[in-house]
Amino acid sequence: MSSTRRDFCSGALTMLLHSSSFAQTRAAAPEGSTARPNVAAIDRDRILAQAERALALPVMPITAIAADRSPGPVHDYYSEPTDQADPFLAHRDALFTLGHTVPALAAAYLITHEERYAKLAAAQMQAWFVTRETAMTPTLEFAQVATSAKTGRMEGVLEGLPLIEIAQSLPFLATSESFTEELTGGVTRWFMQYLDWLNSARSAGLARDAHDHNGSSWMLQAAACARLNLKDDSALTTLRHQFRSTTIRAQIAYDGNFSRELSTPNPYRNSLFNLDLLCGACELLSTRFEKVWDYELQDGPGMRVAIARYFPFIANRNAWPYRADAAFFTQLPLRRPALLLAARAYSRPEYADVWRTLPADTSNPELDRSFPIRQPLLWVTRPRP
Repeated sequence: MSSTRRDFCSGALTMLLHSSSFAQTRAAAPEGSTARPNVAAIDRDRILAQAERALALPVMPITAIAADRSPGPVHDYYSEPTDQADPFLAHRDALFTLGHTVPALAAAYLITHEERYAKLAAAQMQAWFVTRETAMTPTLEFAQVATSAKTGRMEGVLEGLPLIEIAQSLPFLATSESFTEELTGGVTRWFMQYLDWLNSARSAGLARDAHDHNGSSWMLQAAACARLNLKDDSALTTLRHQFRSTTIRAQIAYDGNFSRELSTPNPYRNSLFNLDLLCGACELLSTRFEKVWDYELQDGPGMRVAIARYFPFIANRNAWPYRADAAFFTQLPLRRPALLLAARAYSRPEYADVWRTLPADTSNPELDRSFPIRQPLLWVTRPRP
């Protein structure tokens, strides 16, 4: 079969980006190097330690956290911009805590099958998403509300990122005794309503159309919600089309860079953040019959070239050729989930080798908010039917 000009150019650019750095990585690759490492074995102690800490946390739904300046009702999520004097961030922090807690409990349940983990996850999800008196409204209409404003900003959609792994946890937890059909159905309905909001709200639409990590965040959240609908895959089909026709062109330059991220105050952090978001979306949108990882433009690259571009800079932060971040540059790159997912998608063991060597977690809350996937076990394991 003859190759097209697109195939040749894309392949040549990928080979060029991989050549010198990848040769060094492969030379130092450990024995038994594999593109599909045993994540359950690698992360077991980490997962169980996090789950044990989660067991000590109270169930704290959004209605238990007063937001006196919110223009919305008590069930609505509310936050203010961090550059505002004394911003209200309690709802944001509570949702991020939930985004740590439920996935850790789900991963621990997946490893051990101990019901105590699923039981607390069920209680948390019941309170946050199902019980009428305490459930959060399935919108972020009042996220990032600036002074004197009545609605949130586009940037507020980023604060929904913890919902991604909560949605990803549900199929694993649904097999437990603690998750009744009523609870599983109620949580699923909440995420379907949140998907409706992502597709209809003005602030969500602005985020969707952004050519940076805001747009990637929207895509990943929408994909996580749509994956829960087992009866109708039309939303996933629409998202795949959007990823192929719009996202790739809007996000990825000819050389694999994310140009919009390079102009921000933290170009390294935001580039790696965006890479994680897009790789997560590729994983969620792919099926046995359609591999979104392989989408490419006829006149440009796709995710294969993007991951090849950034891999050397994850393996060696000092190789970063652009200006350093304004904050926390030396605390990066952390163990990027993009490396693990791309290693599996493209059969690149060197990606997984580097992934294993990097710190899996951070105690820095600002960096944590740009780290969308914290339990990779839930992303590389197929839920039981």
